[in-house]
Amino acid sequence: MKLSATHAYNAPQEKVFAALVDPAVLQKCIDGCEKMEQTGEDSYSAHLKIGVAGLKGSYVGKVRIAEKNPPVSFTLQADGKGAPGWVKGIARIRISPKGEGSELQCESEGQVGGLIAAVGSRLVDAAAKKMLDEFFRKLGQQLSA
Repeated sequence: MKLSATHAYNAPQEKVFAALVDPAVLQKCIDGCEKMEQTGEDSYSAHLKIGVAGLKGSYVGKVRIAEKNPPVSFTLQADGKGAPGWVKGIARIRISPKGEGSELQCESEGQVGGLIAAVGSRLVDAAAKKMLDEFFRKLGQQLSA
């Protein structure tokens, strides 16, 4: 599954980058994220409760920030396991100045397995797109606060 998104924010590139590598901000932006704790430099443990097409469950996972090039780009690597199955993904984030604010471009790809894969790729893709859109909407709220 591959997803891409572009979002404009009324915040400078540096502020957007700082928000995206702050675990407290990430926890507020990720739907269903109950806890995010730093486990090392640029690595975190995350606890999420999410549902896809009637399959609800808790996931425990790891998030790692790699290839940091502040305030321009970084790569986010994530993997998680739970009763409904497993998820693994990578997102390449690029932030560029645009007018008074900045523009964020995200290219991501992910894989799912277990029961969650059985619901069908169309439902999983739709749920992933909805979560990604919600993440960027909440990020905008955090940047405005």
